[in-house]
Amino acid sequence: MAGRELASKLLKTAALLSDSRVAGYIPRTREYSAAGLLAMLGRYGNVVIKPVVGGGGYGVIKVFRDHRGYGFTYMHNTRIYRDFASMRYALDRFKVKRRYLIQQGISLARISGRPIDYRVKVVKNGDHWEFRSMVGRVARPGLFVTNLCKGGTMLSCRQGLSRSLPRVRTSAKKAEMRRLTLVCIELLERHFPGIGELGFDYAVDQRGKIWILEVNTRPK
Repeated sequence: MAGRELASKLLKTAALLSDSRVAGYIPRTREYSAAGLLAMLGRYGNVVIKPVVGGGGYGVIKVFRDHRGYGFTYMHNTRIYRDFASMRYALDRFKVKRRYLIQQGISLARISGRPIDYRVKVVKNGDHWEFRSMVGRVARPGLFVTNLCKGGTMLSCRQGLSRSLPRVRTSAKKAEMRRLTLVCIELLERHFPGIGELGFDYAVDQRGKIWILEVNTRPK
């Protein structure tokens, strides 16, 4: 059941933030502005900016601040500038012509230096929801986005967790993702009646904390 499509990442994030059971799993997120970008870089050191509407890693850019100055990475291309104004001017030329959001950067766990995240897909069947898949996605070498359409590699959720975080109990992390997914379904159905399938993009950081990166209403 495909059901309703809801494209805006900001609307879905706002719905999830409305519940204390979920809010702690959401990276700090705000609509893009130059002042907001500067403030979030000052607080977190690195952020991801991405179109409010879109998927497949399209237009996603990592922006950072370090001892060299300010910089950003888009696909294989990294550029560094001495000051924020110069970086922002160059960044505006890389952004696609869409409305953007800024999301707190998460230090993803890695396999052989490659970031990994997780896609959990659920589908509504009648009056109940079914888990269809839980998989890990490892970024193509040299990239920070994990999307399969950008050359990412798929492996089982268990393999991904055990290889990226060998000291973490994989069964506990999988169970936590499942519990969190069910709470999010409840919230999203309440806010957006008619949804029929969802794809949750989860990160597990280098300390083992789970984060919800985004939710898709037409997951591929």
